[in-house]
Amino acid sequence: MASEVAAAVDELENYDVKYETNPMGTVIEAESTDELFAAAQAAHDAVDGDRVSTVLKIDDKRTRETSAATKVESVADELGREPTSQR
Repeated sequence: MASEVAAAVDELENYDVKYETNPMGTVIEAESTDELFAAAQAAHDAVDGDRVSTVLKIDDKRTRETSAATKVESVADELGREPTSQR
């Protein structure tokens, strides 16, 4: 499955989006939903398989600009440490 995920992620390089892949998926940030949908469609199409599943969850906050990194930093500030295991 890593090769299929890699093909999808590699396709994102062709779009003006920020992305970060984690164990549960890939977070994509774009300036517009048009750019986001185009990137997601291209990533979906890049996977060569009999069955491809793409799940989109969109957080479109229109009152102010907030990045995914800023959201994680806010959690770290509340914790007083990085929000990862200390073990």
